Amino acid sequence: MKKIEKLKNNGFVVSLLKGCLVAIVISLVGILFFAFIVKMFGIADQFLKPINQVIKAISILVGVFVCLKTNRQKGLVSGLIVGILYTILAFIIFSLLNGNFAFDKSLLNDVIFGGITGAICGIIAVNFKKTPKNA
Repeated sequence: MKKIEKLKNNGFVVSLLKGCLVAIVISLVGILFFAFIVKMFGIADQFLKPINQVIKAISILVGVFVCLKTNRQKGLVSGLIVGILYTILAFIIFSLLNGNFAFDKSLLNDVIFGGITGAICGIIAVNFKKTPKNA
């Protein structure tokens, strides 16, 4: 009986990590694409932060859906964890790429934003109804 619970817990952790990794990849691709667009069209600085937030939110949304694809339970908790883990991992990765680690209020805001976004996406994901194949 304990082995079954351990396997379920491992599956839960694996699905969380899978969701985080998918979110990170989507974020990296989105940021690279957005950087290309900025370079080509010279988008004003005032639009950079909101578009980055949209890229983060889309990444978290897809990551949460991937996480909850196989196990459609604990949507709020799973989404919250994916959002927070994604935010922390993204901070580490982008800080390494940038060569600058800045622990400030904006990081805390990003973690809160990621957690709330993930929780909302988790609620949506578990309540998202699949359409029947015969319909």
